[in-house]
Amino acid sequence: QVRLVESGGGSVQAGGSLRLSCAASGYIINTCMGWFRQAPGKEREGVATINKVGATIYADSVKGRFTISRDNAKNTLYLQMNSLKPEDTAMYYCAAARWDAYCPVTSLVQYNYWGQGTQVTVSS
Repeated sequence: QVRLVESGGGSVQAGGSLRLSCAASGYIINTCMGWFRQAPGKEREGVATINKVGATIYADSVKGRFTISRDNAKNTLYLQMNSLKPEDTAMYYCAAARWDAYCPVTSLVQYNYWGQGTQVTVSS
């Protein structure tokens, strides 16, 4: 059983910052991990992904503002979000794949494990 638990969400004003964390427990190997988000009435979309050696992919909408990272010793995934915009408001989900060969940010189907999400609300 693999569990992913997100934390760090909250409410912030536009231009502010938040740091999300995803703690992994149970058996899990170092494979693709990523952050995805879903706003009300919209499809879930990729935000950023990272493979086992730290290569990253970002959605165009967050490039230059968000940074994904991982701490393998702590089995924790992070998302540093700076210069937040109201359109960043969404439920943010942590995900992990079983394999590291392909770590897309534009597809959800390769991600096998999902957290319950943490809410991020950005006010203008």
